[in-house]
Amino acid sequence: MSNERPIGFIDSGVGGLTVVKEAMRQLPNEEILYLGDTARCPYGPRPAEQVIEFTWQMTRFLLKKNIKMLVIACNTATAVALEEIKKNVDIPVIGVIQPGSRAALKASKTGRVGIIGTLGTIKSDSYRHELHEKAPDTYVSSLACPKFVPIVESNQYNSSVAKKVVSQTLLPLKKEKLDTLILGCTHYPLLRPVIQNAIGQQVTLIDSGAETVSDVSALLDYFNLNNYEQTAKTKTFYTTGSPKMFKDIAGEWLNITDLNVEHIDLGGE
Repeated sequence: MSNERPIGFIDSGVGGLTVVKEAMRQLPNEEILYLGDTARCPYGPRPAEQVIEFTWQMTRFLLKKNIKMLVIACNTATAVALEEIKKNVDIPVIGVIQPGSRAALKASKTGRVGIIGTLGTIKSDSYRHELHEKAPDTYVSSLACPKFVPIVESNQYNSSVAKKVVSQTLLPLKKEKLDTLILGCTHYPLLRPVIQNAIGQQVTLIDSGAETVSDVSALLDYFNLNNYEQTAKTKTFYTTGSPKMFKDIAGEWLNITDLNVEHIDLGGE
């Protein structure tokens, strides 16, 4: 039996597109609905209660669209809202922190792992907790990088400003002798070449979002939710911000020219 309902992806902005890109590669048969709360991005500096409220607003919007699975493609929202949403909806819900932690432990040869993320993600300590639960002896060094998301959201991720900000921000981690670095924010893979350059080629970068898609694939199998129809698949994108800015970034990142982007309102600040 084929299940043709879409998979829903939510994020604070355009960052979750890095997860969608991987989903399109690994799961070409699936319909995708994506909602980026660009108007209220970034989530990182916000209080946890507010992030939970915003995440619920996005979740309810997509539930009305009859999704079969929800991917919280945002580390900040995963850190504070995943467990509550999981408990209260009747479809599978997946976040980005567990898969990213697992991949980092698998990749690390020395057990020295770094995490970069938003203020909210780093403050929650979710990655450290996850890593230590699986491998208590792991050396973990975390760094909040609050300037990275605004650079990506303003479509500046290839600029000289990006290079300068990233190299200055990552200086403290260069002394840590890390062999693995978790990109603990789905916006960060858009800065991947700049981050790799700043931290050094010897450090393996882990894209939590891309790792999450392997878990999505496993859950589709487990719950028998796969779409086997070979027809052309729709990808619908919703944003609370500027559809044009979203379309520019999404079109370039996903390599799609005729993107369907709709503006929606989830309630103001």
